[in-house]
Order: sequence, then structure tokens, then C-alpha cells
Amino acid sequence: MSALPLAFGAPVLNAAIRTLPEDFQVDELAAFEATGEGEHLLLDIRKRGANTVAVAKRLAQWAGLPEMAVSYAGQKDRHAVTTQRFSVHLPKRVAPELATLESGEIQVVASTWHNRKLQRGALAGNRFKLVLRQVQGDPTAIARRLDTIAARGLPNWFGEQRFGRDGGNVPAALAMFAGRRVRKDQRSMLLSAARSALFNRVLAARVGQGSWDQPLEGEVWMLDGSRSVFGPEPFTELLADRLARFDIHPSGPLWGEGGLRSSGHALEVEQQAVADEQALALRAGLEQAGLKQERRALRLRPASLQYQWLQPEMLEITFALPPGCYATAVLHELGEVRDASHGGAPEA
Repeated sequence: MSALPLAFGAPVLNAAIRTLPEDFQVDELAAFEATGEGEHLLLDIRKRGANTVAVAKRLAQWAGLPEMAVSYAGQKDRHAVTTQRFSVHLPKRVAPELATLESGEIQVVASTWHNRKLQRGALAGNRFKLVLRQVQGDPTAIARRLDTIAARGLPNWFGEQRFGRDGGNVPAALAMFAGRRVRKDQRSMLLSAARSALFNRVLAARVGQGSWDQPLEGEVWMLDGSRSVFGPEPFTELLADRLARFDIHPSGPLWGEGGLRSSGHALEVEQQAVADEQALALRAGLEQAGLKQERRALRLRPASLQYQWLQPEMLEITFALPPGCYATAVLHELGEVRDASHGGAPEA
């Protein structure tokens, strides 16, 4: 993400993240209350240094079931301490002892029954606690930047997690579009990377002109906390008030078949941002894959953002984000934050 522009001026710090797994803590926010009955066992699991897929496989082995009997709402980072929900389909409602699941990497926090399988994306968001170490920078400037982010929000970038180790997912997507065969799960990942790269190009153009949180003529608006969009329509005092209250956000394209919904100046910016040779190849591949045009908010506002200095060079930051949004977008607006885990890009 270092190549992406900053919305609020020059970097204010240099620091390291993930020196320890505990420096990157993520807790899923549940989207629903369990029914307490049914044949799907919901498990809230805290994991340390383990990826989501590996835990899902462990659950399948524990239950003596195929892997397809285990589901989860979203993938979480490996180099972190994370809490997330899994479901295990147990039609006979007979589960092995939960204690046999416990290990140095896995702890069962809670369990209950539910009448439906846990679906991908079925979470209200994620709460983060990040600890930055070896922080260099003026504390006053850092506090001012964090206060600005809390008050104004920040660009809703797709994080480097979408693009794989060393950004390799976009070249791999281009190779797939050119005819290289890939597995079904890889195909989905590469399509997402291609879409994300095009969205980030549009967002970078809007950040460059200072309009990522301001209306352009022909704007398409997205309702906060929803995928619903409306517009273009004339910008009124009512829309200005809704924009100021974070009830609506400017949006950018998630590429697919069909014309862009935007018009006027907004349409011009979007078209120009994805007009080079690589972008045209990504666009064509996504259209041929049958994806439809969708939209994503250009602006993100972290909820309940707070920070404190644990030591003179150790800063703790806590906040919550909606589903599909990235903590690395927050870190990007602060400056250069190095990943000390040396484990490659996180999952999600």
C-alpha cells in the first residue's frame, strides 16, 4: 500500500506491527444471536498463530466429518490473536468433548446450537486492537492524525491482503484471463484481486484530487452499512447533511459487465483511472467471467477509535470496522508501518 496516496498529507510515524501475535488482535462482531437449538454447533474460537482454513480442517477432524461440514463467516489473520465463529453441522447433535480441541493455538471461548449453517460474510464487523512498536514520530502530530481519522474517516482501500505475497495475485489474474488454468478456489481469489486493484485505482484518483469524501457531479451514493446505492442526482442540502453525518458515502466501481452507473465528472474520473493497458485487460477478464457491475463506498469511518501510549515508543490503537474493510487502511494513513512477522501477507 506504500504506493497509494495519503489523504491527510505526509506520514507522521514509522513503526513496526506484529512483533508479537498479540500486537494484532481481531475479534469478530456477531451478526446474529444463536437460536440455542438446531443441528449446527456454533463455536467461538480464539486462535493464535493459526490460519482460518487450518482451524476449519482441525474442526472437521475433531468431529469426524468432511471439511464441507465446517463453515466460517470470514478468514482472519494468521500472525495475530483472533476470535471468530465457526459452525459444524452435527445432525445427530452429538459432539466430541470440546476440551479435545484445545491447544496452544486454539481455545474455545463459547459454544451454542443454531438452526442454520454459518454463511460467509455473516458478521457485523471486526474489532481491532493494534500495538505499534519502535514508533518514531512526533506524538502531537500522531495524535492529530488519529483525531482527524476518527472525525473525518479515511479512504476505504482494499488492503495488501487482497493482492497476495508481493502483490502476485494481480499478475496471476492476468495470466488466468489469458488462458492459464487455476483451481476453483484460486479463481475466486484472483477475480477479487482484479476487482480490488481497479477499485483502488479509482480511489487513488479521487484521493489525488481530494474528492474521496466529497461529491462530484454525477456521483453514485452508497448507504452506510449497506450495499444499497442511489443516484446520480443533484447534490442538495439534504444530501450534504447526510454526507456530513456519515449516512451516505461516495462510491466507486467493483468492475463487471454493464455500464458504469455514474455520470458526468464522476464517470470521467472512473474511466480515466482504469484506461491503461493493464486495467483494460483486468476489465475485459472480469467482464468475460460474468461478474456484474457493483459499487463500494470510497469512504470508511472507524468506529470507537481510541489510542494510548503504553510506553514512549509503543502505541496502542483500538477501533471497529465494517465487514470487508481493512485495518491496514488505517495504518496506511499514519505512515510507514512494517510487518515484523516476516510471514507474508495476512489472509484477510
